[in-house]
Amino acid sequence: MKILTIVGARPQFVKASVVSAALKPLCDEVIVHTGQHYDKNMSDVFFEELGIPKPVYNLGVGSGSHGKQTGEMLIRIEEVIEKEKPDILMVYGDTNSTLAGALAASKLHIPVAHVEAGLRSYNMRMPEEQNRVLTDHISTWLLCPTQTAVENLGKEGLVRGVTMTGDVMLDSVLHFLSVARENPEKMKIYDQLGLTPKQYRLATLHRAETTDGGLEAVTRIFRAFEQLPQRVVIPIHPRTRALAEKAIAQEGFRNIQLIDPVGYLEMLLLTSAACQVLTDSGGLQKEAYFMEVPCVTLRTETEWVETLHGNWNILSSLTTEDILDKALHTVPDSAARDSKPFGDGHASEQIARILCSQAG
Repeated sequence: MKILTIVGARPQFVKASVVSAALKPLCDEVIVHTGQHYDKNMSDVFFEELGIPKPVYNLGVGSGSHGKQTGEMLIRIEEVIEKEKPDILMVYGDTNSTLAGALAASKLHIPVAHVEAGLRSYNMRMPEEQNRVLTDHISTWLLCPTQTAVENLGKEGLVRGVTMTGDVMLDSVLHFLSVARENPEKMKIYDQLGLTPKQYRLATLHRAETTDGGLEAVTRIFRAFEQLPQRVVIPIHPRTRALAEKAIAQEGFRNIQLIDPVGYLEMLLLTSAACQVLTDSGGLQKEAYFMEVPCVTLRTETEWVETLHGNWNILSSLTTEDILDKALHTVPDSAARDSKPFGDGHASEQIARILCSQAG
């Protein structure tokens, strides 16, 4: 049996690292990198660090408008499908690569497996929400990370092919945090950045909803960061760097430390040692939860509602006052973590067994 796997963005590389390892003894896998993330720090480094097989195809699509990017991917993925003739096409998450892969396969009557199915923010203005809803409705296997995701699909009449597998990101965090801590070179990240564990906060900003307000929006967020008692370290996304640097220069902020994007292992180390995470990222709020680091999500909704239980994650509007209030006054409840809503850390193996038994 042959599985064609589509990846294109950092979170998908992370998920593919553990699922590909589980698939390796059971079937043939051909990995296709769309090129949606094409900077070395956001792409090649993940394949090198995480032991993911090198992509057989790199489509080199790069950046562009949503329509242009998705259209280019559709054309090139279709060509690969026709050449490889896979039994299954597998996609991850909610990026343009996800939707393009699912659409291309569906048009050619290739069954689609969607890892991380059933997530909903119920905000259809988000490109990610559009991508995940459309992908779910044309997928054969809906592989859900949580029971909430299963229930979301049921509300939309999707019950066939639905399985609660647990979250492959938990698999990754459990494995690779241990790998990172055993690597002396990776552990130098704290000294290199002048950081003391639990004496800094970690932040990321990259979603369109966060940055589309331009300099004014970024400045509002940074004004809150500036007033926090610990330094705020930001691995800055390429699309946000110019705005961030301008905001810091104009306002004279001193409590914000911009750093280049880091590899996945370094990011795990930075997250695990932070006293708090502030982010608009779906993946990072969940990784913080796995590592028992309190999180303020800079959005008014989240797909990962399980993380909100016990205030381990709390939502904030993008005003200076709300961010500051949530960051300073939210106290998490340790007892709230006992239910283990994301599974037991063996989601990848379950996904491999499902696909290879049902399709093989």
